[in-house]
Amino acid sequence: VYLTPILEGETVVLNNVFFASNSSELLPSSEAELNTLTDLLKKNPQIIIEISGHTDNTGNPSSNMELSNKRALSVKTYLETKGISSERLISKGYGQTKPIAENTTEEGKAKNRRTEFKIIRK
Repeated sequence: VYLTPILEGETVVLNNVFFASNSSELLPSSEAELNTLTDLLKKNPQIIIEISGHTDNTGNPSSNMELSNKRALSVKTYLETKGISSERLISKGYGQTKPIAENTTEEGKAKNRRTEFKIIRK
């Protein structure tokens, strides 16, 4: 499998990070994806990332912002438990403010409920 390098400033969606419904509790099925990210960070100790949480537009915007913040923080905490320094990790929730798909279909809403990381410094 050919892998393209991740560039500084580039955002990557973590497709297999899952949370309990309306919660910031990471589900066990997220571990493989998060361990891959952990390995990337361990192999590249100079990288600093921002972990971002996003929601769809269902519900209250302020509640969505709070949930997305808590979810990003949960991912940050997971990485810290795996030995990644907190100084290399920034967590931020964006709520429903940065959709990548329409919020008019279930498929679009599912795409908008996501966790991403962006390389801040490489």
